[in-house]
Amino acid sequence: MRSYQEIAKRIAKIILSPESALGFIDGILSVPTDIGYLAYGFIDTDSRNHRETERIRMMSAIRHGILENHNFMKTIETVLNAFNKSVPESKQNIIYSKTISSVAGRTITNSLIAGKIASIIAQRSSFLITLRGGIIGNTLLIGGMVERCIYTSERLQQYNPEIYNALRSRDLDLLYFLVEPALNPFVEALKVKKTQGQPAFERILDMIESEINAKR
Repeated sequence: MRSYQEIAKRIAKIILSPESALGFIDGILSVPTDIGYLAYGFIDTDSRNHRETERIRMMSAIRHGILENHNFMKTIETVLNAFNKSVPESKQNIIYSKTISSVAGRTITNSLIAGKIASIIAQRSSFLITLRGGIIGNTLLIGGMVERCIYTSERLQQYNPEIYNALRSRDLDLLYFLVEPALNPFVEALKVKKTQGQPAFERILDMIESEINAKR
């Protein structure tokens, strides 16, 4: 896990400028990462049956439109809402009043942040197949992305069951691997709250406030 300061800096950066997620999201297109997950999937025989069930769930979700842009937005909003539930209202007012042109209402602010990040993801995801040439290569890399999706969902289930369950009810956990690079610091902050208590979590919130103040 990153230090409190690192977590706070990344959260402040996303809140102040959702477009900065582009730098994190570009990791989605990592071919070596996909190949690595594909290779690991071959040797991980213990969970093969479970992963096959998850692949079937993913295919069903894709047929039902899971890759539509509003689902990316809902995935992001779910994580941001879980984070905000743990942030005292007074602190939310301080943090969010300095962001997104001081938009009133944290729900609206969450939607704006989610919308901007979702647009970035959608633009990048639409090129996933065209960026990778060759039928055989595409098949292998898409297979690697499926493995990455499954393992990332499992990791989230272990790391933060609350967020996982909120996403899983609508199969949105299958999209989490696409938003994880941008939203991981929010999840890490909640992990700090769970394992180290509210005082530690509020230290991170104070650091987020300081980061935001320093950049306004």
